Amino acid sequence: MATRTFGHATITLPELDEPGLNLSNVDSLDSTRGTVQDFAYGDADLRSLDLTQTQLAGRLTGIRAKRFEFEAVNLHGVEISDSDLGSARWTGSKLTRVHVRDCKLMGASLDGLVLDDVLFEGCKLDFTIFEKVRVTGPVAFIGCVLTEAVFTDCDLSDVVFTDCTLRLTEFGTGRYRNTDLRENDLSAIRGVANLSKVRIDPGQQSDLAEALVNELDITIGDD
Repeated sequence: MATRTFGHATITLPELDEPGLNLSNVDSLDSTRGTVQDFAYGDADLRSLDLTQTQLAGRLTGIRAKRFEFEAVNLHGVEISDSDLGSARWTGSKLTRVHVRDCKLMGASLDGLVLDDVLFEGCKLDFTIFEKVRVTGPVAFIGCVLTEAVFTDCDLSDVVFTDCTLRLTEFGTGRYRNTDLRENDLSAIRGVANLSKVRIDPGQQSDLAEALVNELDITIGDD
């Protein structure tokens, strides 16, 4: 079983290259049964990729979709890599043992997702809105760009952020107990007052102070 550890989070990854597992190349993710498993789908330029009430287990790579909309699409044992999913809309879904690597979801809306053993690695998530996202198992964002992303009404307890760009990233109301923000520049984040019980390094205290001063529009001077 393949795992990777980041801070206190050990994430179990999808095992799509294990002996005896042969992924079948498919031309579409549509299924009358509502399940597509042991598949490989990729190298496709799509006008749209829309799915609803479907369960996926397999590999997506090299997907470039102008429109991406998943509703009640559950992933279990899925790798998504080297893909541009644009301003994706993804709602009401559960992701388990999912690795999202080197992907763009800029300006996306991720609403009502449940995450368990999920790794976002090297992804561009600028301007993405995470709303009512709930974590039930280990989750990590590693080397991701989250410029002006927004987390609102999320439970990010125990989530690990490492080496991420958090410029004007907004942490709205939610749960952040033991969220690991070490090894990140926090000086330009928003919503500092909401980050109760997070984990930081001693040197990041000045980062949070700077972020709070900027957020409150405080003027510092001698006169």
